[in-house]
Amino acid sequence: MSANPRISIATPVYNEESIVEELIHRCLAVLDRIAGGPHEIVLVDDGSDDRTWQLIREASVRDARIVGVSLSRNFGHQAAIGAALDHASGDFVVVMDGDLQDPPEAIEQLLAEAQRGFDVVYVVRIKRKESLWLRLSYSLFYRLVAVLADLKLPVGAGDFAIMSRRVADLVRRSPERQRYLRGLRTWYGFRQKGLEIERDARFAGKPKYNLRRLLRLAFDGVFAFSVMPIRLATACGMLAVSCSVLFAIYALCVKIFWGQSPVGFTAIIFAITFLSGVQLLFLGVIGEYIGRIYEEVKQRPHYVVQQVVGSRTCTTDAPASPPNQSTYSNDEPSVKTDAAGNLLQVAEVGNSQNGA
Repeated sequence: MSANPRISIATPVYNEESIVEELIHRCLAVLDRIAGGPHEIVLVDDGSDDRTWQLIREASVRDARIVGVSLSRNFGHQAAIGAALDHASGDFVVVMDGDLQDPPEAIEQLLAEAQRGFDVVYVVRIKRKESLWLRLSYSLFYRLVAVLADLKLPVGAGDFAIMSRRVADLVRRSPERQRYLRGLRTWYGFRQKGLEIERDARFAGKPKYNLRRLLRLAFDGVFAFSVMPIRLATACGMLAVSCSVLFAIYALCVKIFWGQSPVGFTAIIFAITFLSGVQLLFLGVIGEYIGRIYEEVKQRPHYVVQQVVGSRTCTTDAPASPPNQSTYSNDEPSVKTDAAGNLLQVAEVGNSQNGA
């Protein structure tokens, strides 16, 4: 690895018109202080319906280090991170959110640790500035995933991290659709280290992660890295059978020694409804796994690129064609497939000169 590596900042944004200019300004200020280069900022617009994409396009005209990628619709936060990784080409790739709760100024600390031989340096968030219910939800989420996942995942670690080129390439080549980035980078191994950094309040706008999206992310983390829910279903089934056997022994003893049969209509109804609820719950768990298998076998691209703007400043060793994307063009499409016949790419829209 070069002593003066090239840095790519990969950031997904969604309806962040009130933040994106400040985000670009602070990221560029950090890159100006880092030796080496050329560096780049890859901003992925995840189907925003405000002026976010327009501001990214304007910024790419002013500064050649800014690369903008516009997705055809909102594909979700993790898919947008995947798109950013696919278009980043630096020796080190920094993944960070676009709401400025992850301070760009911390990138220099992450890079310093990475240059000491760590392939992944992730941020452990402390002193969060969100509302109480959101902090409690995050705390429960991290601990739930850490307990249920077969992999030992760091508690409190978010997506904000710096990855070496080889780890970034491994993550971007991962074929699974329901990605959980912080789990994937842990699964790949190599030398990793966590840094505790205070999490800032949101610079402007409203949080994009509500309770529903947080639960979906938690499900992705659990179901992608654990079969514990199915094992729990087995354990509950064994417990129910054990209880029924014990009750049968009890009923038999009462009949033999006291000549009576246990009575209790309420207890019977409770047992039936409880066990029915448990069965339906675990049918849902099994259905969740089956649904994810169904999503995987369809082999649709993870996202569709509508437009790319900005000159690639780190093109010397740029990654190969992104394996998980399709790109749309108003012109006649030029379709590319891999050896198995899977869709890889359709000719991109526009070019870095006209931004259209």
